[in-house]
Order: sequence, then structure tokens, then C-alpha cells
Amino acid sequence: MKILFDARYIRTDFHDGISRYSASLAAALSELTPVTFLIHDPAQRDSLPADADTLLIHAPTSWREPFTARILNRYRPDVVFSAMQTIGAAGRKFGLVLTLHDMIYYRHRTPPKNLAWPIRLGWRAFHLSYLPQRITLNAADVVATVSETSKADFERVKLTRRPVVVIPNAPQPRGDAPLADTSQAPRNLVYMGSFMPYKNVETLIRAMGDLPEHTLHLLSRITPERRAELEELIPTGASVIFHNGVTDAEYEAMLQNRAILVTASKDEGYGLPVAEALELGVPAVISDMPIFREVAGDGALYFDVNAPSQAAARILELDDDARRAELVAAGTAHIKTFSWARSAQTLLTTLEAIHEHRSTRP
Repeated sequence: MKILFDARYIRTDFHDGISRYSASLAAALSELTPVTFLIHDPAQRDSLPADADTLLIHAPTSWREPFTARILNRYRPDVVFSAMQTIGAAGRKFGLVLTLHDMIYYRHRTPPKNLAWPIRLGWRAFHLSYLPQRITLNAADVVATVSETSKADFERVKLTRRPVVVIPNAPQPRGDAPLADTSQAPRNLVYMGSFMPYKNVETLIRAMGDLPEHTLHLLSRITPERRAELEELIPTGASVIFHNGVTDAEYEAMLQNRAILVTASKDEGYGLPVAEALELGVPAVISDMPIFREVAGDGALYFDVNAPSQAAARILELDDDARRAELVAAGTAHIKTFSWARSAQTLLTTLEAIHEHRSTRP
């Protein structure tokens, strides 16, 4: 079975959520079966397994994208997996799995700012109705998503007639690295994520008025304009640090340093920072919504997204040694249900079933 894995969404500067999902799933799948990876930039090879077999084609934002299936037909794949859903499927002669991570952009239609304005305009138009997405997804054999929560969202609005398979996101393997030392009461609150309005960082900043002994670390890159908006909300005497981007090593070091992972997000497709914290044995205090309940289970404390004082109270609960130990134990146990190896096996099983079905049909 010849598998093509669409790895064109891997970033060459720093990983965002889809980039990390692509690279991690690609590595795990290559441990199970031979794979050829579609790339559009030779530098993407650096995020793929050593000696990976790659095929250089156009970028997903190219005008050629609607004709991708006809281009790929030349290479005679049996099945193609894409970590997104932009591949043009017209005229395909292979099995196809398209991925839709979540439905956030139907609720928050602002497209990523790194896209060119014509693509941003098309993005907004695409998400004004479910119809374009239904047409896109129904062109595949199977639709993949990253959580049971997203799958339920698809079913609720009848987004596709195709079978939906959950190929979960997962934290990076910890290997032999020790768990974080949580023997002392935490004093660092770590937020990793964007500063888009639905991320609701405002609630975290307002909560700092009740947390004079804590420091809130905002790790991600931020525009000067957005930073100025948030700085105006910092309560008098509160400690809030804007890091404006950190490396993976710096991020892990922050989590290891008497930390609590915090987020007041109102919407998520998965919540990878939460999973990464639990994998390290770091307690989490997070907004109460279904996807976070799926990812963290009993391994986090939850609060109302519109209640900064409630967020602060939950954070202060973790000054209690027994409560903190209980939460960490529950979190590390729960997060073991997610792994890239398990996700890759689910993907491989799906690809094999598609190939068998297409090989035996009249």
C-alpha cells in the first residue's frame, strides 16, 4: 500500500498546533509503515524523520491546490492523508482522508494573519455557511478530527456524510525526563497560546488582582498593539510578564519551575498546552468546557471563563500540598490515554480499511 502523507502544513520557523500535529503524527506513522511525505519547502524535511521519503509539490496556498488530486494521480498512491482539508479531490484515483480539527472558525471567523489578503477574504467567505465545508469533506472517503468533542460538533450540524474517525492530538513523549517537582506551592502561572479575543487572556490578567504572590507568564508572540491593550488591564501591583515567544526548551523549563498551566480560553479544538503540562506532571487550572474535560479529565481544576475571582480561587487551592498531589496524580494518569503511537495506529488502520474497500469494490 502506497501512502502519501500531506506534510505541507509543517512550519519551518516555529510549530503552531497544526504544524506540530502534522510533524508528530508523521513521525509516529513512519514507525509503523513506509510513507512518502508531501512537502512544498525543502526545509520541512528538518521536521520529518531522518531519511524520510519526500515529494516536493506546490504550497497549500497555491492556485494549483484545487487540482492537487490530478497532480498526485501521476504518482499512483493508494491512499492520501492530509492534516487539513484543502486538497482538491476532483478526479482522484486514490483513497483520501481529510482532516478538520475543529469548528472554531465558524464561531470566530477571523483568519490567521499570516495569510495573504485574498486567502483571508476567501477564508471568511468559506466559513459563512456549512455548505462549502460539506462539499469539501464529502469529497473524501473518511474525515479525521482530533477529539470526540469535535466529532460530536460535526454530527450535531451534519457537517459530512462520510465516516468521522478521531485521531487525537497528544503531548510530546516525555521519554526519561522526570516529572516536574511540585513539592512546593506553585508561584508561576504559565499561559501558552495566542492572544485572539476568544482566548480570553483578559480573565487571567484580571485574576492577578487576587494573586499578589504569583506571576503570570504570557509566553507567545504578541503584537505591540495587543500587548498595549492587555497591559492596561493589569491590576495595580500584579506581576505579569510578556515573553513574546519562547523556545520549546524555555517553555518546558517554565513549566518545571513551580508552575501551574493556566488558560481562560472560551473555545479550543484540543488544548495541546494542557496536555503538555499534564504530561510533565504540572497542575492545570483551566476554563470549564467539554474539550478541556476530554483532554484533562480529573487532572485539572475548572472555572467559569467570565469569573476572574473564581479562577484565582482555584489557583489558590493548589497551595495545599495534598490537593496539588492529588491533581497531579489524576492528570498524569489521564493523559496516558493520549499518545502519538496510538493515534498513528488509528490512522494506519483507517488507511488500510479504505485501501481494502477500494480494492475490492466492483
